Amino acid sequence: MFSNIHSMSAAEASQILVEEEIRFPSFSASDAVTLGLSIRKRFRGTSRHAKGKGRGLVISVQSIAGHTLFCCTVQGGPSSVGDVSLDSWSAIEGMINVVKRTGHSSYYVEKGMAAMGKTPKQMGLQGGEFRVNGGAFPIWLSNAPCCPIGIAACYSGSSQDDHRLVSTTVRDYLSKLLREGSFEPNMHTPSTFPLPGTSEQPLSPTGEREDPSSARPSP
Repeated sequence: MFSNIHSMSAAEASQILVEEEIRFPSFSASDAVTLGLSIRKRFRGTSRHAKGKGRGLVISVQSIAGHTLFCCTVQGGPSSVGDVSLDSWSAIEGMINVVKRTGHSSYYVEKGMAAMGKTPKQMGLQGGEFRVNGGAFPIWLSNAPCCPIGIAACYSGSSQDDHRLVSTTVRDYLSKLLREGSFEPNMHTPSTFPLPGTSEQPLSPTGEREDPSSARPSP
């Protein structure tokens, strides 16, 4: 969609291309809640939310169909009263709609448009239902390449910081699940698929190669 993406700076490219590497073997409502709480915890530990002077944040994790799986508000310090409002929720919904429309993070779209010299109208993202601002990130499954299964998003008004917060948290949460082996044995992970152009069979839950000729129909 954005052919000039590689004309960006190395720092920008490294932030947006991370989404190409993040694929969940599965993603449940429980994962959505844990991910949302992880975003909240990480934000509260940053200098942006320093006690007495920090900014506020809104967080939402939704399914691609629009079902809200997690949402919360993180109020900032006394000097940030008014940071979080109904406008904040309107903004985060607009960012989520950008992900649904493009399949990319809203920060990816923002920087891609800038690299191409395009406006939201030229990209079909005009209107009040869209907001091209970093902070919304797609949740993809490894065995479902057609579209994201969900979106994790946060909004505080800082495009780059919000994108970094949500993308880093999503990446670290996936790494933690894979490290702990938290997925069910019958869930596919990238390593269980046969290589393209080969006849190599995936691993069974016991770690052995399955022989398709040994399969027997159930009585």
